[in-house]
Amino acid sequence: QVQLVESGGGLVQAGGSLRLSCAASGRTFSRSAMGWFRQAPGKERESVAAISWSGGSTHYADSVKGRFTISRDNVKNTVYLQMNSLKPEDTAVYYCAAGGKNTWYSGSYYWGEANYDYWGQGTQVTVSS
Repeated sequence: QVQLVESGGGLVQAGGSLRLSCAASGRTFSRSAMGWFRQAPGKERESVAAISWSGGSTHYADSVKGRFTISRDNVKNTVYLQMNSLKPEDTAVYYCAAGGKNTWYSGSYYWGEANYDYWGQGTQVTVSS
């Protein structure tokens, strides 16, 4: 079992930055792929960024590429999402998720909700224009 708690959300002006953190408990975090997702009002949840268990492989949605950076610290059991040059369209609830057993020690990132077994409660990010 992995329990995830996101933090770092808030209100920021367009062009600003935020860093989201996702603290994990449980012994399997360090071996699992991780992902960040977001859900805007009235829209489906979408993948934002993903990272392999070692951090050696990452992937981003086209809409955030070049502005967001995903990273992880397996000693601190934490995954991060650094968000720069924020836009009003980035406003959403952001969730982190941990991959299941099929992602353990895999060199790949995993894209899409179906690959993730454990979810945090989400943190709100609001970008004002």
